[in-house]
Amino acid sequence: MHVFGRSSAHALEVGAVFSGEVGPLGSTRQVSMATGRGRPSQHRSVGLQDPRGPFLYGGGTAWGRTGAAAGCSGVFRFRKGRGVKFCAGNTALRQYARHSQHWEKSSSNCSVYLDRMPSEILLKIFSYLDAVSLLCIGCVNRRFYHLANDNFIWVRIYSMAFSPKRSNWKVNSVEETAVSVSLLSVEDKEAGYWKKTYITEQITSVKAALAQILKPVNAYTGLPVKIKEALRISGLGWAIILKEKNGREYIMSHVDLSLNDTSITVVWYDKNWPCLATLSTLNLYGMTPLFMDRYKDSAKNGPRWHSLIAKYDLSHLTESTMIGCDRLVRIFSLNPGLVVGVWKKEEELAFVMANLHFHHLVERSTLGSAAVPYELPPHVPFLDDNPEYGLHGYQLHVDMHGGGVFFLCGTFRNLFTMKGCIEDGYVKLTVINFKNSREHLPLIGKVGLTWRTNIFDAFVESCAVMDVTLLDEHRKPFWCLSSAVHMRPAACPSDGPHFLGQTYYVDYTDAEGRVHAELVWIEETEEYFIVNLVLYLSVAKINHWFGTRY
Repeated sequence: MHVFGRSSAHALEVGAVFSGEVGPLGSTRQVSMATGRGRPSQHRSVGLQDPRGPFLYGGGTAWGRTGAAAGCSGVFRFRKGRGVKFCAGNTALRQYARHSQHWEKSSSNCSVYLDRMPSEILLKIFSYLDAVSLLCIGCVNRRFYHLANDNFIWVRIYSMAFSPKRSNWKVNSVEETAVSVSLLSVEDKEAGYWKKTYITEQITSVKAALAQILKPVNAYTGLPVKIKEALRISGLGWAIILKEKNGREYIMSHVDLSLNDTSITVVWYDKNWPCLATLSTLNLYGMTPLFMDRYKDSAKNGPRWHSLIAKYDLSHLTESTMIGCDRLVRIFSLNPGLVVGVWKKEEELAFVMANLHFHHLVERSTLGSAAVPYELPPHVPFLDDNPEYGLHGYQLHVDMHGGGVFFLCGTFRNLFTMKGCIEDGYVKLTVINFKNSREHLPLIGKVGLTWRTNIFDAFVESCAVMDVTLLDEHRKPFWCLSSAVHMRPAACPSDGPHFLGQTYYVDYTDAEGRVHAELVWIEETEEYFIVNLVLYLSVAKINHWFGTRY
């Protein structure tokens, strides 16, 4: 269920998605109103049904500290079917079953009874809920949304979570702090102010914790050392939103993922995709629990923050973007890093795969909003003390893999190029020289891209995912990418001094540069050799990075 805010206040509490339902609000017949901590009152609320109905609630837990969702944990029903027998002599049991069916038919009226309750009683009930449950209740209807924004409720939650440090001379209780804050700041603030303040503080504290984890950098790759730990601690996941031409949206959380050396591969597949012909765009989001540090138990089904990573136009699934096929699917590649599989027979979606490079991955997946992607901080150009010398001291780390199997993992140091190697707006940086056989590298194993769905597992030959991490002379990531590529056969075989075989080209292009590789298939050893690898770096990118004017 994709939840969008009713106002700017609601948009702050979520770019959020709630998995599951806020079911107990619509199906409750009895509410035990709390009069003290964990001690339910025995009085019945006005307008609610007699407690001798078919639903049994245990110990007033429906509205306890575990939140609204706990209300369904104590429900017991009798149904006809295997394992339940109705004896002829058990009249009471048969009557109970008939009453149960009657209550099920009239369950739609229960929300009406709850909605008729006075606001004071509902506010009293809401005051015993935690933050996650309050956000869930706010999505039920307009009235509950406004009641769940009550400043007196949220200032107490805020005070409990972010109470000031206690002095050695005087110790104030949480209740006293909440009272003092409420007297000064509640009545003069607009509704929902303290809810927004609490959410903002939660997000800020999480960002600060992640920033500390991501500080140490690996000198080998130029990427954070503890990025996998950051992914685990943050509870980060990914989702796609498929949007139809009429505006209807479908949201799907990722089904599977695999970690590579410098990237992560995220996969979605399902039996019931929306019709491809009706879809217009696909949006890729990072999803993090809104209160992941304080509500780990409810993070799975609780509110989540959406951070837009990229938007893709599905009208670009054409022959020009197709990179491979087998007997079941055709595979398309959309920049940046998206792979879309389409069934050949039905022309419908089979799977979606996103390849995300580790460079700024956590920031892009957590610091954006539901509508705007995360923007890198302004870049301060490095001083180039000798622009006439060209580029020098560069380091390249390149991986090629396909579905958990690595075909190439190599690092190339001390790369350089002269200023005169500028052509058509690009600077040429040679990594593997065609004429130097000592630099040629083999690809290990059978090259191909593994894909899977609920039913099938298959392998598309001559496709792979290529991860490129280029570091500048200061060991800072200069150009990073992770994308599926295709090996297309050349018109004629290569005839080099040390090999003879069918030649294949691999090409990749984006706004910052190009990659061109030449591979030769050696029949005797049945393997590919990379005999030429060249990077073409955008002159505009270089000028922006170093403040030069090439």
